[in-house]
Amino acid sequence: MSAEATVLTQFTALDTAAVSDALDACGLPPGQGGLPPMWGRPKVAGFAVTVELEPLEPLGSEHGGAHILTGAIAGAGPDDVMVVACGGRTDVSTWGGIVSVGAAARSVRGVVTDGACRDVDQARELGFPVFARAQVPVTARGRLRQRSTGEPVLLGEVTVRPGDVVMADEGGVVVVPRERASEVVEAARRIAEREAAIETEVRAGVPLPQAMRDARLAGTEAK
Repeated sequence: MSAEATVLTQFTALDTAAVSDALDACGLPPGQGGLPPMWGRPKVAGFAVTVELEPLEPLGSEHGGAHILTGAIAGAGPDDVMVVACGGRTDVSTWGGIVSVGAAARSVRGVVTDGACRDVDQARELGFPVFARAQVPVTARGRLRQRSTGEPVLLGEVTVRPGDVVMADEGGVVVVPRERASEVVEAARRIAEREAAIETEVRAGVPLPQAMRDARLAGTEAK
């Protein structure tokens, strides 16, 4: 297994809460909510393939060439997660069923879109994870155009650069700068181990105030 694939496996073994705490500890922006899975309880971690969409002006004007997202999907692969930036807009779909089919055919791990999606039934049938702000049936055709691909984008208030690690589960979404992925995943692993030990003690009857101390949770308590 390559070093990159190993890092993704390590992230997938964790949850976004632990990774968010690790980002805090490393002085990086923490995770964010408001991007739930549109079906089931999937968990994905992959390298970001970024696309930014913007309104098509004038509304309904013709625009030739490939449909939005298709070129970026065609260049993505099995270690990747699509990240679609649309400024949180939820009145028009930024991801639909046919692009889910295309992404699944490329073995892309999933999509996180800072906007709405549609055709969730197709994504569910494919087992393709979709994390979005909302669902809406309104098509992007005649309403949106692709502003950029392969450039830094904003997901909420967090900048995502191509190749950053993006992880999403039912708890939220986290973005980890690629160059600090090993540092963050190791910090998250230590946090998860501490919290598991505390949980074991509480289940065994140790009083909660005794088991759960901020310094212990933060890993700063003297041993």
